[in-house]
Amino acid sequence: MTDPRFPVRQFFEGLVGPRLLPYLLHLRPLEWPIMTAHFLLGTLMAAGWGLRPGPALLGWLVYVALLNGGTLAINSAFDQDEGDIGYLKAPPKPPEHLAAFAWVLLVASALLGFLLPLPFALINLTCVVMSVLYSVPPARLKARAGWDLLINCFGFGLLTPLGGWALTGRPFSPGVLLASLGFGCLFATLYPMTQIYQVAEDSRRGDRTLVIKVGVGRSLMLALLAALLAHICFVAAVKTTGRSPLFLGLSLFGWLAVLVPWLRGWRTWTDHQHEQGMYWGLGAWAITDLSLLAMLWP
Repeated sequence: MTDPRFPVRQFFEGLVGPRLLPYLLHLRPLEWPIMTAHFLLGTLMAAGWGLRPGPALLGWLVYVALLNGGTLAINSAFDQDEGDIGYLKAPPKPPEHLAAFAWVLLVASALLGFLLPLPFALINLTCVVMSVLYSVPPARLKARAGWDLLINCFGFGLLTPLGGWALTGRPFSPGVLLASLGFGCLFATLYPMTQIYQVAEDSRRGDRTLVIKVGVGRSLMLALLAALLAHICFVAAVKTTGRSPLFLGLSLFGWLAVLVPWLRGWRTWTDHQHEQGMYWGLGAWAITDLSLLAMLWP
């Protein structure tokens, strides 16, 4: 029986049944709005509202539901976490066939991607391969400090908005390339936030993540430097259009409002506070998305 603290889960348990509910939860659909926004940012910067609904929906299915959902499911299958994980509190025990289910989603994503423009299909296929390398032994790059950061910066940060742009079939502009490079840097800000509250779980498994390797304080300093570098890239992206980068001040302020208090108080923060800090970081990311969209709208 689903924990009464989670009425939405109880509702979906009534729809799909208790055996299928853990499969749905380990897709972590609470992340889908974030992934959707970051993916469609590229689409909107390329075509505004001009993309036809059919390709847009298929692109969303391939990249968000199948690729992102499959990535998180295969990650859960091999991690076997017992505590809270990103976008899923009090996760159910990963079901027996979760890895096989995730493989089906990832393969379906790779194949269906080729129904859309070739640059999108190749970006999507690259992300499928990286998802496997990230979670599945013997590579399991998430357990190797530095590689875990790099693959996330490249996959989620840089390739996701480029994939959204490629969905339109239009050539990449200098502005979107610089903006995507900035998001690659910005994920170096967000990624340590996703690890800090899971240090105990990761240490128990023997994973040597970035935060475990360099420490919480240095990870947060890296996050701050990466945020500054990202905004330099964003300013350069906006400059290619001849527009003013004024709105980026709001974005930078949002990140500083998250990171500066965290840097000052991390030694006394509980795991719950660190987890809340991650979600504040996601809020800052949303401000960045909206700021860039306002300045790079076609």
